[in-house]
Amino acid sequence: MSQSTSISPSKIRRFLTKYYEAGEAAALTRIVCTEVMGQSQIDYFLGKDIELSVKEEEKISSILERLSHFEPIQHIQGFSLFCGRRFIVTPNVLIPRPETEELAQLVVSTTMPGCSLLDIGTGSGCLAVTLALDIPNAKVYAWDISPEALEIAQRNAEVLQAKVSFFQCDVLQYKPLASDRFDVIVSNPPYVLERERDAMEPNVLRWEPHLALFVPDNDPLLFYRRIGTLGREMLHPNGRLFFEINYSQGSSVKDLLMEQGYAEVEVKQDFYGNDRFVIAINNPLR
Repeated sequence: MSQSTSISPSKIRRFLTKYYEAGEAAALTRIVCTEVMGQSQIDYFLGKDIELSVKEEEKISSILERLSHFEPIQHIQGFSLFCGRRFIVTPNVLIPRPETEELAQLVVSTTMPGCSLLDIGTGSGCLAVTLALDIPNAKVYAWDISPEALEIAQRNAEVLQAKVSFFQCDVLQYKPLASDRFDVIVSNPPYVLERERDAMEPNVLRWEPHLALFVPDNDPLLFYRRIGTLGREMLHPNGRLFFEINYSQGSSVKDLLMEQGYAEVEVKQDFYGNDRFVIAINNPLR
C-alpha cells in the first residue's frame, strides 16, 4: 500500500507568508488548495487537511518551491483568466491584467458588428481573441514581434475557436500597405519605464518578457508615437484608436495624438481611478 500524508491550508499559508504579504499569501493558498489540489471550498474555509498521495505530496512540494521563487501562479497552472475565458500563458507572454479586460470591454461596447480590427502587440492573444469572440462577425488581425508569443496566441485562438489572423511584425519598422485598412486599432504596448524596474514585484520582473514591458526612460511615448502615425494611414476615416497606457502618461499621450491630427481624444480611468486608456478618432479633416 502507498503511504499518504496530509497538509493543511494554514500550513501552506504560513509557508507562503515568508515570501509574500499576508493578503497575497492567503489568495495563493486558496488557489493552491481549491484550484490546483481540488479541495472543496467548504473544506478549505473549514481549514481541513488535504490528504495527499505520494505523487500529490511531490506535486504540492514542487508548487510551493516554485512559488518561493516568485514564479507566477498562472505559469504553474498554465493559464490565466481573461474576460471569463482561460488563456494559455508562458514566460514568453505577459500575463493578462484586469485593466486590459477593461480595455477589451471598452472596445466591445463601442464597436459595430462586422468591423475590421488590428491588435498591435498581441502577446497571448487575449485582446484579439476576446474581440473576435465578442464582436459579431468582426475581422480581427493581430501583430507581435515575438514568434514565441505568436505561437501561444495562435494556440489560444484555436482552443477558444476564435478567427484571428496573426502576423509577425515589428511595428517600429513596418511600412503600411495599401490594403491595410481598419475600423479599429487597439494596442497595449510596452509602457513601463526602465527606472520603474526597482519598484516592480519579483514575479513580474523575473518571469515576464521584458520586451513586452519596458520602454526607454528618454522616450516613454515611443510606441504610442509610432502606432499613432500608422493609425493615421491605416484607419478608415473616423476609425478609432484605443490604447492602454502608463498611468503617468495620460496627458502626454493625449497631447501627442492631438498633434498627430486625431479628434475627440479622451483619457479614461481604470477601476482604481488611474489614467489607463486613451481613445481617439482618425479625423478625416486633417
